[in-house]
Amino acid sequence: MIHGMTGDDGFSDWTLDDFDPARPSPARVYDYWLGGTYNFSADRELAERAIAAWPEIPQVMRQNRAFLQRAVRFLISVGIRQFLDLGSGIPTEGNVHQIARQENPDTKIVYVDLDPVAVTHSRALVHDYDGVTVLQADLREPEQVLKSNQLQALLDLDKPVGVLMVAMLHFVADDEDPAGIVSRYRDALMPGSYLALSHACRHHLEDFAVEHEQIYRRAGMTIRVRSLEEIAALFDGFQLVEPGLVPLPQWRPEAESTWSDERPFPGAGGVGRKS
Repeated sequence: MIHGMTGDDGFSDWTLDDFDPARPSPARVYDYWLGGTYNFSADRELAERAIAAWPEIPQVMRQNRAFLQRAVRFLISVGIRQFLDLGSGIPTEGNVHQIARQENPDTKIVYVDLDPVAVTHSRALVHDYDGVTVLQADLREPEQVLKSNQLQALLDLDKPVGVLMVAMLHFVADDEDPAGIVSRYRDALMPGSYLALSHACRHHLEDFAVEHEQIYRRAGMTIRVRSLEEIAALFDGFQLVEPGLVPLPQWRPEAESTWSDERPFPGAGGVGRKS
């Protein structure tokens, strides 16, 4: 685990016991792209290699974050009062509990991540919030997540839940069966529950997809940039709400997008309802 916050490499006081800071983490790479400080040299090096290949990556990540916020506001508007955020990462301003509780202060949230830096920082951030908890677990093990004491104590699975899988499933390899993982969460949900999902997309961006996958592979990580059809298949059992599965800037924009619709966007997302 991580204790306190001492050490070097951009942290003031971290003590690291059981993970390798030389191995990059999706949560910490994402944190770096969003301008955060909870990342190590290995994370920054991978992030910068991706930026060198695709300079707009930080802007793409901001669009992804904005999609998450819009999706949460939509789910609150249709009556969702409890959220399961899978692969929640390192919280930045405008995280799920901030957005949701602006609309309804009684909303309950379970954050789930495997990365110990993300979990430790998240727990410190939500320590004073009733109805918000952080679970260290692997989203690829739905039964472990859903049967955890932390989740069971907070969420009522006999009522609708908003499940968030934002910029996460592209880190699940094909042989790990991402559609099967989603279906196991879906089967545990009541009708009226929702899935909000975003995913790296290769539509009209084959060169980007191949290069991005290679960059991660050289860093010892898996990323799978999928087609629109493959991403749509992840919503099996959910009815997509308007406007469907679209490039992230086009999903219910609340202001004029800084991303031109004429440029292909390397990420698609949508929200689906379980009938």
